[in-house]
Amino acid sequence: MKKRFTEEQIIVILREAETGAMTIKALCKKHNITDQTFFRWRNKFGGLDVPDARRLKELESENGRLKRLVAGCWSSTG
Repeated sequence: MKKRFTEEQIIVILREAETGAMTIKALCKKHNITDQTFFRWRNKFGGLDVPDARRLKELESENGRLKRLVAGCWSSTG
């Protein structure tokens, strides 16, 4: 699955919403995203700065790698 927006772009969109210059619906239409996507991003990235979002992405990647490693160990011992 290809992501259309980077974490940096998502944070910029969320900051734009915080200014209150336009409604959430109008902002979503401007960036061609659904309301559901906006609120999912806000739950995940709300309050984060760009370096924090990069660190979150790194941690999620590492967590996934470790989960696969552990799953591989358990499947071979059964």
